[in-house]
Amino acid sequence: MTIKTTTHLNFRGTARQALEFYQRVFGGRLVLATYADFGMPAEAPGADRIVFGQVESDAGFRVMAYDVPGADAELPRATTRRENGTTVTDDRFFVSVRATSLDEVEGYWQKLADGASVLEPLAASAWTPGFGMLTDRFGVTWVLDVEAPFAG
Repeated sequence: MTIKTTTHLNFRGTARQALEFYQRVFGGRLVLATYADFGMPAEAPGADRIVFGQVESDAGFRVMAYDVPGADAELPRATTRRENGTTVTDDRFFVSVRATSLDEVEGYWQKLADGASVLEPLAASAWTPGFGMLTDRFGVTWVLDVEAPFAG
């Protein structure tokens, strides 16, 4: 038996734009299905919004998303601040991307940072040669780092 977890993001009308952006960042296959594709009359409000969307790459990245039915306004962004050298946020979750090399992480970072708010710049830390945190243009907070062995 195996199990696979996938981050599922909920948007308010911007799922298509977000998934297309994530495909440009991580590569892979993009799947988009609208409410109209699943039987909603094409002329109905919201029929062109995403009911099922996914980006999946051969490298192991996978994210799913959809537009919440009947929701038009994006949710307010979480607040984030620095206290005593630590990032403190009321975000309920982060999407974590861990790669095996700094070059790979830097490539993803540069693309995700387009239009983002950088919470912690990508830099070496006590546990890894690269760690950074940002909130992208769609309000999703990402933590990127290089996989590093932990002392046992």
